[in-house]
Amino acid sequence: MEFGNKYRFTCTLTFGDIYGQIIAWLVILFISLATSLALMGARQPVVALATVGLILVLSLPFLLFAFVTTLFNHIEFEAVEAGQAETSSSASPVSSTAPAQALI
Repeated sequence: MEFGNKYRFTCTLTFGDIYGQIIAWLVILFISLATSLALMGARQPVVALATVGLILVLSLPFLLFAFVTTLFNHIEFEAVEAGQAETSSSASPVSSTAPAQALI
């Protein structure tokens, strides 16, 4: 019983697509640690820990949003004809350099 078209799911995300996001978050992390060390030197350890915690808690949602939107931008659904769906499901395993694909 067929209910409609089959679709090929392709994710083209590579590690290079998120380099900038990781580097930006590491810069924020190191600035946070530098701030906490400066406050530790001023003999205010509670304020130093609160500063690090606040910066990390405020930056993590933005990092998560950036990762998720980047991932969604690299997901593709393509309609597959019946003949192609049968041949691609019985084909040899996908090589490690090809994007991930699944039939839905």
